[in-house]
Amino acid sequence: MESSATMSLKSPPLPSSSSSFFSTSFTQNPKPKSLSFAHKPRAFKCMQSPPPGPEKKPFTCSAVTFPPSQSLTETHVSSKLNRLISEFQSLPEPIDRVKRLLHYAALLPELDPSAKVDSNRVMGCTAQVWLQAELGSDGKMRFFADSDSEISRGFCSCLVWVLDGAAPEEVMKITTEELVEMNVGVVGKERSRVNTWHNVLITMQKKTKAMVAEREGKTPPFEPFPSLVVTADGIEAKGSYAEAQARYLFPDESKVEELVSVLKEKKIGVVAHFYMDPQVQGILTAAQKQWPHIHISDSLVMADSAVKMAKAGCKYITVLGVDFMSENVRAILDQAGFGDVGVYRMSSERIGCSLADAAATPSYMNYLESASKSPPSLHVIYINTSLETKAYTHELVPTITCTSSNVVQTMLQAFSQVPDINIWYGPDSYMGANIKELFRQMTKMTDEEIAEIHPAHNRDSIRSLLPHLHFYQDGTCIVHHLFGHEVVEKINEMYCDAFLTAHLEVPGEMFSLAMEAKRRGMGVVGSTQNILDFINQRVQEALDRNVNDHLQFVLGTESGMVTAIVAAVRRLLASGKSSSGGAQIKVEIVFPVSSDSMTITSPNSSVTMGDIILPVIPGVASGEGCSIHGGCASCPYMKMNTLSSLLKVCHQMPDEKNIIAAYEAERFKLQTPNGKSVADVGCEPILHMRHFQSTKQLPEKLVHQIYHPYSSGKSMTPS
Repeated sequence: MESSATMSLKSPPLPSSSSSFFSTSFTQNPKPKSLSFAHKPRAFKCMQSPPPGPEKKPFTCSAVTFPPSQSLTETHVSSKLNRLISEFQSLPEPIDRVKRLLHYAALLPELDPSAKVDSNRVMGCTAQVWLQAELGSDGKMRFFADSDSEISRGFCSCLVWVLDGAAPEEVMKITTEELVEMNVGVVGKERSRVNTWHNVLITMQKKTKAMVAEREGKTPPFEPFPSLVVTADGIEAKGSYAEAQARYLFPDESKVEELVSVLKEKKIGVVAHFYMDPQVQGILTAAQKQWPHIHISDSLVMADSAVKMAKAGCKYITVLGVDFMSENVRAILDQAGFGDVGVYRMSSERIGCSLADAAATPSYMNYLESASKSPPSLHVIYINTSLETKAYTHELVPTITCTSSNVVQTMLQAFSQVPDINIWYGPDSYMGANIKELFRQMTKMTDEEIAEIHPAHNRDSIRSLLPHLHFYQDGTCIVHHLFGHEVVEKINEMYCDAFLTAHLEVPGEMFSLAMEAKRRGMGVVGSTQNILDFINQRVQEALDRNVNDHLQFVLGTESGMVTAIVAAVRRLLASGKSSSGGAQIKVEIVFPVSSDSMTITSPNSSVTMGDIILPVIPGVASGEGCSIHGGCASCPYMKMNTLSSLLKVCHQMPDEKNIIAAYEAERFKLQTPNGKSVADVGCEPILHMRHFQSTKQLPEKLVHQIYHPYSSGKSMTPS
């Protein structure tokens, strides 16, 4: 979750009869004739060059009439699709399949210019693709399509031939997996080409579903999620929650000046997490332009940034995050020799984290007891845990920390260096289950594709490691827990053709949805930084195309991320405005959140989740997109980091009268069961990860610990 490096794990291939998109090892069926529609008196227009002359008749394949010799079942969508698949599979050379596609592109009548509007654009295609749909009085669907790319026109031509004139239920039955069997593409661009098949189909299905509902007089089952639409000229907010977010994107200049003044005067650095309150993030983002020692990032990078600030002369570091983040900053500064630099939190109360709390329970230690009895074992612990937890677990089982960006590579490297190892991941149950599913999907990839992810692995090694991967079953982040079935249902209904983003910590339903989108180039699964990088990349691609475009991103993580995303998008759009030649790029950030997504409980009604007692619960409070089963994504603990707290702490420094003593991040004075410093032992798993990040190898010291684990009465650390 913390590294800026994009996940190197490639999307597994879609299920197909061949292992590669360009595989030529097809089933040797008798070669069918090309799809010649000259036998069809009316429908053959759809695959035949339009008649000469300026007038272009409407493109329709709805009245399909087959000669008497053909079975009536040939009219079924599945039969037509099978014919098309057989035709392309009979062409063993990629160039021949592309030529056939170009042939069909020439048969597709051009779409009327009036239909080439944003509402008909197919999102996610490299080229511009437009799709128009109608529901006829006979209850059949009509489709009209066009593209500025001949390859994409060929895809559209084929799909329209298959689905035009079909009943809505037939349109909805086709799956994207079936389309990959067409096996058509351009070498080096196979992923972008297969995306066109899938994205056009999904848009057809979305339009079909909407038209059927409209004809039946049904109101939309869901209200749209709130969103922010960003352009080079400004920001438009849709929904009250979005309006509240947008308000803080243009912060109070007097507050910015007040903060910058005190930071400069007292040499204070600020490290903040992406999930901050939007008001605080807006102020900090503006203040960065005048004071360089402000950094907003994932939790691991916060500690790195604090060290850089200390080296640059900052005397104090303020931490806007939960308590384990300030603990990490304090410990890492001490390790780097900056013990005299003060570290301050933003509240006199405990700023908790349900995920970190899940690892600080007897049940988690019981889980690791099994690991200690199954050597050789490695405990891979998520960075979002307390230093005390890291220390205690490290003395029980050799431990390395991970982030959501490097957890997959960490595990694969551990399996390659210690082939018979057992890996015990925790505490995030969703992430553990999702990682295991990722590995299962890798078993369907080719050895070459797996080697690109990690050179030491192939399908056999991935299969063999699966039984040795364990994950804790009872740990969740209360924010990511909220992306449940209702959110997924709403996304499927309203945003199936949008770009989907999901943190590795979200539940399996949301994870699977984003993984499916990722396979067709329309999604990302990873850390908060991965999500930000993905959005930046797609926006830059749109700018490079230099045509009008509307990109829609569903934000599958904490709502605080929207501030950093909007700031990054605005920078990109501003930089591209002068060179865009008038092209208008709209970027819509959609987030299933509520402005008041948590309900504070009374002392007598706190909610228990496993061994954790929560003072807050997900609940229906107010605003859009919030329900008891999902739709809210706002961390109440992070929102304890207010602007007033930050200004109070900064103005009080140096704290000669101990007025803000309760805000200071204290050093750990406790000792581990082996009599060692919690801070020293707790930092070691972090340092192991730092070594892995720089060398891509587990450190020798950790490998030694794995093979010679702690035993009763002896220190685990080798001499």
